[in-house]
Amino acid sequence: MKQWLPEWDKVNFDEGQNQSRPGPHFYLFSMSAAQLRKLSAIYRRDTDSMTPRKDDLGIQRRHDKERSAEIRRYVAEGFPRSGLSDVQRKDPSNEGLRKPGWLPTAVVVNILETGDERNGRKIDADHAVRVQDSSDGSFSLLTLPEAIDEALPPIEVIDGQHRLFAFDDDDPNVADFELPVVAFHGLDISWQAYLFWTINIKPKKINASLAFDLYPLLREQDWLDSGDRILVYRESRAQELTEVLWATPESPWFKRINMLGGPRKENGPVTQAAFVRSLIASMVKPWEPSGRNRVGGIFGGTPNQNDGLAWSRLQQGAFLVTAWRLLAEAVQQSDCAWAAELRIQRAELEPADGDPAFSGGFSLLATDQGVRGFQSVVNDLCYIRQTKLGLTDWRDSGDLADVSAENVREVASTLPEPIHAFLKEIAAGLSTYDWRTSSFPNLPEQERLAKAALRGSGGYKELRDQLLAHLRKHGGEAVISAADELAGWA
Repeated sequence: MKQWLPEWDKVNFDEGQNQSRPGPHFYLFSMSAAQLRKLSAIYRRDTDSMTPRKDDLGIQRRHDKERSAEIRRYVAEGFPRSGLSDVQRKDPSNEGLRKPGWLPTAVVVNILETGDERNGRKIDADHAVRVQDSSDGSFSLLTLPEAIDEALPPIEVIDGQHRLFAFDDDDPNVADFELPVVAFHGLDISWQAYLFWTINIKPKKINASLAFDLYPLLREQDWLDSGDRILVYRESRAQELTEVLWATPESPWFKRINMLGGPRKENGPVTQAAFVRSLIASMVKPWEPSGRNRVGGIFGGTPNQNDGLAWSRLQQGAFLVTAWRLLAEAVQQSDCAWAAELRIQRAELEPADGDPAFSGGFSLLATDQGVRGFQSVVNDLCYIRQTKLGLTDWRDSGDLADVSAENVREVASTLPEPIHAFLKEIAAGLSTYDWRTSSFPNLPEQERLAKAALRGSGGYKELRDQLLAHLRKHGGEAVISAADELAGWA
């Protein structure tokens, strides 16, 4: 494959700096993983030999054995089964998660030329791979050596060492498993380091909101419905619920969630990724608490499980939209000083048709922390009061499979009165909380410092604790009772 531009002729190629001029071609072929591993050497950077950094020819990071083991499991069992624990993989109910473990990404290597030197040794013609290009350049013939100098193999890996080490040389199950290979020929070591950097360091990671937005394309995949303890399921369900908030006209977040990670002013104050992570941390988590969690997630159960609520996706979406709608209405009706000041101090980033006290640039409700704080409080209070609210009694008796705005609206109308009243009571209590951010102009210094503590990862728990403490003083009778009971669980 030819890749060369006239502009590249202006590059300062310098053999003395291990940057000699490369050839205009590289090669594409496939080779069994076992054979490629036998032919390959991997030069890793280390400090044990005290070699000066400029003279250290190693470009690979240290081999992470667990990473190779993870790839080995993926090849054998596919995703998401490869990410399960040993106990989960032995569970017969997870057998359906087995999928093909394709590795379509090429391993990038360099084929040494006769006479190339590594670590004081030169490779001779008998131990080198011979590369013969056809006269018209349409194909090339690679002739492998009959014998390999184990101290200086003919191929060196630039990128893909963990994929290679995922295959045992003597494993008959993968003897003919082939890998795509991109091979350079006689590429100087400095260019190899440059190539490794551009492959692994330079590319910008995909915006998390864009990644979450891909999940609707996969909703028909059975492995996305395999249970709340598998992260990909939880991300998928959380993304779908976020889309419900964004696409339902009755939701205060209708068209106001930044779904693709664009500028806040044009796309919305809170990103899709923030909503997804918030839901995973609050409602879309296992019903049975584990670790430090004393409270499970009310969206953690599915109709296929013995525990949790047998709520459909439509019910979950309708519940979430209702909770947020009631809060937005309560805030809009609030005449508290904090809300009045936010409406006077209109932020530039505020949507034209929004209430500054709810979605303005100086409102905590329009931040990652505020979203997670509210959803965590709603989840925890409803979870602890599940029996009295009759959460399990709310059934989706309809035949509405599509999670559309119309269907969400219809299912929301069936929400039992005790649940609706409890959510309304939570909203009323939280509408009196001071939701101003630390950046609100002319905020007293003591208040500014207190609100600044809500920023960062530690702010999530702090805000949740503050909201629950506020409800214990300013909530209705049912909410105060639930908040007091929740405090006893801590």
